[in-house]
Amino acid sequence: MNDFIDPDKILNELELREEMQAADFGCGSGGWVIPLAKRLEQGKVYALDILEEPISALRSRIETAKLVNIEIIQSNIEAQNGSRLINDSLDLVLMTNLLFQLDSEKAVLEEAKRVLRPGGEILIVEWLSNSSLGPKGKRVSADRVKQLASGMGLRLKKEFGAGACHYGLVFVK
Repeated sequence: MNDFIDPDKILNELELREEMQAADFGCGSGGWVIPLAKRLEQGKVYALDILEEPISALRSRIETAKLVNIEIIQSNIEAQNGSRLINDSLDLVLMTNLLFQLDSEKAVLEEAKRVLRPGGEILIVEWLSNSSLGPKGKRVSADRVKQLASGMGLRLKKEFGAGACHYGLVFVK
């Protein structure tokens, strides 16, 4: 499968600066955190997940990669102020393969908006509704995400194919 999701390729869709402050909501074991932190050498990446097991794996990966600009926060991003991050403090929030797992996509988008500075961006990468691969059951369509984001005042900056099984959206606060 040559055209599966590639974090490095997708991060090229963003205008990253090495001093940016970013968060990966639902970071898992760091498949996106590590490549992002390498690009934001002078910045900081907050890695947020609710589960201890992937966070533990991420700690090992950070140590192996000798990265010092990652801070792990075990948190529930669906709760109000659940990320425990400061209002208007980030340039970028990543949400990759996350929304289909949530009870409330809206709550997580609101949390991302809360922590973003004006002009900050949210990158969303999710499973295509018609993909034969990936999780069975709930999928969150690009149209649904655009509707939610628009309803809370986020502006769609970019829409792109993110591999054979995913779509990508970039919103601006």
